[in-house]
Amino acid sequence: MSGRMRYLVTGGAGFIGSNIVSELCRDPGASVIVCDRLGDATSGKWRHLLGQPIADWIPPEGLWPWLEAQGDRLDAIIHMGAVSSTTETDIDLILRENFALSRDLFRWCARAGKRLVYASSAATYGAGELGFDDPTDLDHLAALRPLNPYGWSKALFDLFCVREASAGCAPPHWTGLKFFNVFGPREDHKGAMRSVVAQIWPSLAAGETVRLFKSEHPDYADGGQMRDFVYVRDVARCVAWLARGAGPNGVFNFGSGHARSFADLAHAAFAAAGRPPRITYVPLPEALRGRYQYFTEARMDRLRAAGWREPATPLEEAVADYVRSYLAKAGAAG
Repeated sequence: MSGRMRYLVTGGAGFIGSNIVSELCRDPGASVIVCDRLGDATSGKWRHLLGQPIADWIPPEGLWPWLEAQGDRLDAIIHMGAVSSTTETDIDLILRENFALSRDLFRWCARAGKRLVYASSAATYGAGELGFDDPTDLDHLAALRPLNPYGWSKALFDLFCVREASAGCAPPHWTGLKFFNVFGPREDHKGAMRSVVAQIWPSLAAGETVRLFKSEHPDYADGGQMRDFVYVRDVARCVAWLARGAGPNGVFNFGSGHARSFADLAHAAFAAAGRPPRITYVPLPEALRGRYQYFTEARMDRLRAAGWREPATPLEEAVADYVRSYLAKAGAAG
């Protein structure tokens, strides 16, 4: 394998991770190693790697022995493994998986001189009181107030990375991406954490009325809550660009740069299926009250200025591709 780019993708059988694996595997000169837990056959995660010529698979408990034995041959670690549920209540688990493991990988990459790309989150911005700009000075990062433990764990790691970098203790190349509302193929295993498109699809496909949350905020109509929805294939292309060494150091937003409403998203899904919209609104679950973002929109200026030039896939185009190329076909196959 000498002369080939070698990448390790943690969480590489998950939603975003498996799309990154697919993008990296498009390069015949790439050697892609996946670290993940696949579970039993009912989880479906193994299917996310079908057709992907991965070079190796490592269970999470085998990560550190593998790095000790073969890590010197890596070019980059792409760290997507995490507890991704925004409603997870086991904070010790969240810190162990989202902070401590990430911290140790950051330090390993710094010692070994390897590139690191990792997943941060727009959940670090909380309700958005400070806006959605992404400067990485410590005062700004420390002032953010996430709404849940998941967002806090991501904010904590962003702070750690910037502190280490300011002390000269960072990997030679490192980038964190604050992902906004990512949707697209291979999120089927995520249950309640699937995107709204994936969650409403079974009802939409059956010709039933789909449900969206009512608004409890006077400035937003029911269905008018707004998010920066970004297609997972856009994410995968950017991460691959960074992993190949083309991008900058630091923590950056990654979204479409344009907020759209949940009603817009649902109407795009109905249009892609060739059906008239049928939407009803239901109360916000108790678990989300007081922890719900009504507006997110990624400022993309810094990443654009640093060299990322690809335009985001427009919402209607992305939803149409997801529905027609994946959701409708998966339903037909089932």
